[in-house]
Amino acid sequence: MCGILGVVATTPVNQILYDGLQVLQHRGQDAAGIATAHQGRFHMHKGSGLVRDVFRTRNMRNLTGNWGIGHCRYPTAGSAYNPAEAQPFYVNSPFGLMLAHNGNLTNAEELKREMFLADLRHINTNSDSEVLLNVLAHELQGQVKGPRLDAEAIFRAVAGVQKRVKGAYAAVVMISGYGLLAFRDPHGIRPLVIGSNETAAGTEYLVASESVAIDVLGFKLMRDIAPGEAVLIDTQGNLQSQQCASGAELTPCLFEYVYLARPDSLIDGVSVYDSRIKMGEYLADKITRTAPELKIDVVIPIPDSSRPSAMELANRLNLPYREGFVKNRYIGRTFIMPGQAVRKKSVRQKLNAIHQEFAGKNVLLVDDSIVRGTTSREIINMAREAGATKVYMASAAPPVRYPNVYGIDMPSPSELIASGRSEDQIAAEIGANALIYQDLDDLKASMRVLNPAIERFEASCFDGVYVTGDITPEYLNGVENARSSGASDEDEEEEGACDLNLSGEGGD
Repeated sequence: MCGILGVVATTPVNQILYDGLQVLQHRGQDAAGIATAHQGRFHMHKGSGLVRDVFRTRNMRNLTGNWGIGHCRYPTAGSAYNPAEAQPFYVNSPFGLMLAHNGNLTNAEELKREMFLADLRHINTNSDSEVLLNVLAHELQGQVKGPRLDAEAIFRAVAGVQKRVKGAYAAVVMISGYGLLAFRDPHGIRPLVIGSNETAAGTEYLVASESVAIDVLGFKLMRDIAPGEAVLIDTQGNLQSQQCASGAELTPCLFEYVYLARPDSLIDGVSVYDSRIKMGEYLADKITRTAPELKIDVVIPIPDSSRPSAMELANRLNLPYREGFVKNRYIGRTFIMPGQAVRKKSVRQKLNAIHQEFAGKNVLLVDDSIVRGTTSREIINMAREAGATKVYMASAAPPVRYPNVYGIDMPSPSELIASGRSEDQIAAEIGANALIYQDLDDLKASMRVLNPAIERFEASCFDGVYVTGDITPEYLNGVENARSSGASDEDEEEEGACDLNLSGEGGD
């Protein structure tokens, strides 16, 4: 997952993009970048690290212009440490394009070969986002006749991208001399929303990964961008949209609701917070149905994503709810930290137990999900060290047994604790006295009850069904092998940042 923003405003947008990236920081902490346009020129600054560390006052002063895009990176393709793979990416032809992308292309290697042999384009990094940008550039070049660009040509180019590119992608693109383009894959796997703001000088528009950015930046949420849809906003603030993919069907990623998105976001008509409340409700009912023998004294959430589920579970089971862990908010989210050793070390830096909430009690810990099991094992050990008599674990999500190839860092079955293990075996591995998982049908119901129009979900990490229909065992083996061989290479990468002033064709 990554966080993306695109804005067309009536005043300078550098501060809007900076503030928006901070709101979306939970979606990626490895790198950040902002690009703006002013007087026919692109300006960009990007680098490794948190948003607050990448940008300084001198960088912000150089990001002039009333429209631009932003990105915070969580790597699923390429290197976690290479600043050259920070986004946005740029190509100078046709017109000059800047792109920021959230998701993962499943046919990126095939597209690279096509572009080298047929499109005569060179890809300079291992990032699939650069692949997406070059496919768009090639399709756009094929649609344009002469130096003039119009909306229909842009929409035809996006339709060409939709036909060639497979996987998950939500993207924002700056087209020099024209404006901001945003589009979403035909399955709508990764989220993308649009908001507006009325000013005396005209209407401003903001596109973002999550609605929370729309809210915090003072815009009004208009709607989700539909699967397969493209939205085009020129530099004068005129908006057009068009469905560019045939057979588009909304299949949003379940893990967005479980863990990735902020609880104050709305995704495809579903409140993330309300969906997590529903998860707790269904999970409580399963405990009542399948584990009535458990003598639970207290329900304790593992902060932060599981709080709504834990509160509703405790309420439904008529059990005390307590905060048993204090979180150090200056430590990054362990799930998205590259490297198992870094992840394990960070758990105790990140959480500390309140001993009196555990001493002499049978404790039910509630987490949003269990992926690798490293965090769960450490937290259960912390609960026992704090004096808990028994430690039960409940997961608001089903067992994560399969790789995710659509933009979440769980590509290797060997890293997933539930892969090839029964629930009893998993409980033994993490040291729990009992382990209760959410049922997949109940997880889907948690969202569907809030928006009955959603008929299908992307749930591959739970059921092994890949909605794009192009994932084979050979593909998954290739991903795992690439991940294993690339781990040592990342140790050689160095952090850095870059500023670029890039000439464009036309004004802003």
